[in-house]
Amino acid sequence: MAAFVLSVVKTAIYLRVSTTSQSHDPQRAELLDYCARRGWEDVGEYCDTISGAKFTRDGLDRLMAAVRAGRVGRVVCVKLDRLGRSLPHLAQIIAELDAHHTALVCSSQAIDTSHDNPAGRLQMHVLMAVAEFERSLIRERTKAGVAAAKARGKRLGRPKTVLRPEHEAEIARYRSSPEGGMRGLAARLGLSLGKTFTLLKEK
Repeated sequence: MAAFVLSVVKTAIYLRVSTTSQSHDPQRAELLDYCARRGWEDVGEYCDTISGAKFTRDGLDRLMAAVRAGRVGRVVCVKLDRLGRSLPHLAQIIAELDAHHTALVCSSQAIDTSHDNPAGRLQMHVLMAVAEFERSLIRERTKAGVAAAKARGKRLGRPKTVLRPEHEAEIARYRSSPEGGMRGLAARLGLSLGKTFTLLKEK
């Protein structure tokens, strides 16, 4: 369902389901009722039908664009897992919301990161700290994996281009008569411009 966005949206509700066989209606009803009980008007709606693991979501992207434009004072969703695909991703979203003075409210989890809510602010900082800890663990595991691979003699990075005899002959002809320029040489070698330039420097 397409989102509707008002010129100035104080409250934005975000709905997400994973498949087309699911409906946004239960989340919509709960969030609209929640906003009404809190006295929040000027409500805009953003929704996605997509797995939470996807990096790009149209509804979420439009929501964050509205946040960056200063049109959203608070984002309301049912649960945190409707918003972020992972803890680091969720922390990234919350950090951006906080940078634009936009609160995050989860109606069924008693989460409200408004600046006038100390408990909610504490929840936000704990969440971001845990996410940073998880990122540091990922970095350490990556470094350990690279070190172990090097210890086994495994070559990392892109494989080195192997020059065939016809490559060497073509490069020799190019040096004596650079017909067609670098692009022409790359086409004759069947290589990218970058690799062709690297070969010319090495030879």
